[in-house]
Amino acid sequence: MALHETSPPEPAGPGRYAAAPGLDPADRDRLLSGAHHDPHALLGAHPVPGGIAFRALRPFARAVSVVVDGERTRLVSEGGGLFSGVLPLDAIPAYTLLVAYAEDESDEREVHDPYRFLPALGELDLHLIREGRHEQLWKALGAEPMTHQGVSGTRFTVWAPNAQGVRVAGDFCCWDGTAFPMRSLGASGVWELFLPGIGEGTRYKFEITSRYGGRFLKADPMARRAEVPPDTASIVHASHHEWGDEQWMAHRGDVPVHQAPFSVYEVHLPSWRPGLGYRELAEELPGYVSDLGFTHVEFMPVAQHPFAGSWGYQVTGFYAPTARLGTPDDFKYLVDRLHQAGIGVIVDWVPAHFPKDDWALSRFDGDPLYEPGDSRRAEHPDWGTFEFDYGRTEVRNFLVANATYWCEEFHIDGLRVDAVASMLYLDYSRESGEWAPNAYGGREDLAAMAFLQEMNATVYRRNPGVVTIAEESTAWGGVTRPTDSGGLGFGLKWNMGWMHDSLQYIAKEPVHRKYHHNEMTFSMVYAYSENYVLPISHDEVVHGKQALVSKMPGDWWQRRANHRAYLGFMWAHPGKQLLFMGQEFAQGAEWSEAHGPEWWLLDPGYASAGDHRGVQDLVRDLNVLYRATPALWERDTDPGGFQWSLGDAADDNVFAFLRYGAAGDALLCVSNFSPVVRHDYRLWVPDHITAWQETLNTDAARYGGSDVTNPDPVKPEDGRIGLTLPPLATVYLLPCP
Repeated sequence: MALHETSPPEPAGPGRYAAAPGLDPADRDRLLSGAHHDPHALLGAHPVPGGIAFRALRPFARAVSVVVDGERTRLVSEGGGLFSGVLPLDAIPAYTLLVAYAEDESDEREVHDPYRFLPALGELDLHLIREGRHEQLWKALGAEPMTHQGVSGTRFTVWAPNAQGVRVAGDFCCWDGTAFPMRSLGASGVWELFLPGIGEGTRYKFEITSRYGGRFLKADPMARRAEVPPDTASIVHASHHEWGDEQWMAHRGDVPVHQAPFSVYEVHLPSWRPGLGYRELAEELPGYVSDLGFTHVEFMPVAQHPFAGSWGYQVTGFYAPTARLGTPDDFKYLVDRLHQAGIGVIVDWVPAHFPKDDWALSRFDGDPLYEPGDSRRAEHPDWGTFEFDYGRTEVRNFLVANATYWCEEFHIDGLRVDAVASMLYLDYSRESGEWAPNAYGGREDLAAMAFLQEMNATVYRRNPGVVTIAEESTAWGGVTRPTDSGGLGFGLKWNMGWMHDSLQYIAKEPVHRKYHHNEMTFSMVYAYSENYVLPISHDEVVHGKQALVSKMPGDWWQRRANHRAYLGFMWAHPGKQLLFMGQEFAQGAEWSEAHGPEWWLLDPGYASAGDHRGVQDLVRDLNVLYRATPALWERDTDPGGFQWSLGDAADDNVFAFLRYGAAGDALLCVSNFSPVVRHDYRLWVPDHITAWQETLNTDAARYGGSDVTNPDPVKPEDGRIGLTLPPLATVYLLPCP
């Protein structure tokens, strides 16, 4: 309801007019309690018999006046922070309010009235939100600094369809939202309010009144900036970063990723160099990664998360880079510098679940909103978190838009999607009776499948050159198959089977490896069923699993030799590579987010620094050779790009295979995972190649090995070559020119 129509009021004295017609008591109560859906119908300026009625809600104010054409008229207090009056005008004028809080009115402030503005969100935006097809949702929801009807301020919008009322609270009103109720924009479930004079850097939350009468503060789900934890407010943000990566962005999609070199250095930004923010990291990380020859970095989740110990995998601010390391523009600066150094940037993205913090997404408007209403689906049994309701249009839109947001706003080149298996299966980590089958009686989550397909299709359509990567640990078919063929549409998939089998093999004493030979060859049975990444990630070097070099058997020399041989085998195996920080120089301790890599192992004054630098030199040389050798990446997804030279030498712990490029160029990789030197070891090679030259040997002295090498070209006899195989080593050979 709006204003009561009564007879025109009489002037109440010089410069002051009588109060406007009284509010309906129910409307007044709902307005003051934060439960009104349309405060603009009650506040602001409205025609009434006898003129224009003005009503303002300014709790704790001593006096409020309205200013029209430079003349002020004091409004009458109605109690509860409401002030009103009627001016004998024919039409609603441009006006401001003068608000005084002190007795002597010495701190009188002139402000624009938020309730004189039309909605700052258009009908097209609302239509797309209702349809779940707003691919730039961050431009419609959240806090948007703007000029509206000629006045600077910030538009606040939030999706809360079950709320009775929503108000904006922040540091500008001592976190009391009474003065700033938002209006409901109908069936969209969106609430909106334009606040004049509120600008960048303002801290805010939404004060929500649920349909059950509860009132609570929530951080903005669409906030693009947040406070440094443990503080939890959202911050009004507008970007001012000027990008300098035009060349990178124009050409990053020139070659499809599965036909290009792709060697990834995985980084936990807060601990890579503890104490450095985004801008400081931008001065060190690009140079380090470039020197080692990696093509990409992959950041563990950078979205806002309250608990550092979660490593970013329990996200509360899906649209805000973590404030621990700086502002969103600082993060853009880091990405920009990496691109200018020729390095792609992948980020971990976590759409599988979110934490239960009461100030974040959990029961956002008093009811399950982002999480399913069915308790059997709402909670993730392993992590104590909520899962997303992928079947809800607006939730799916929230996540799809978020994926493309990181690509478009931060120029991210790839999204590694965490915990895909937990999304795809209704019975994931659930016992019988704890889940319900889908409409066809199966265990597949059809809504999650549809969401992943839509996300991938949208990202690829809107962002040429971007790759999506699935961490999917089961044998689900078609993860990297195109969506128009019924696949999920990812570009790449982590090969968890290869990781598990190869690490299990390499951890065995050499004398026992012959009984596990198939663990190293089995990956080739399915190597071309998907487009794979070979991941030695953070998950493999924590929680008692030991660092990579510490998984190896034997003394320190043997461990390093195994480590080097394994990396050589990995870099030649079909699939892309990913190595977690610290493993590139054979850090022996498990990674801890508290202190990060043990850089002191490389210090010249450390007695064993040469051992660690040798492994680091090998990784550099592997990457240089890898990038220069199309046979190692050009046909990663083509079975014709691989051929066994020797795959059944279990008793010798030897593996030998050939990789081929598109032009027929070849590389021969031979791994000897036994601690003995093997002389004149015979291997089949193609007839048309007349001589082979050793081009990389992980046993070289410069890497810390025993320097058993093949210095001279090796010529085949009767279709075979005889090599000297160094102990616990991998050797690469290329055809002689």
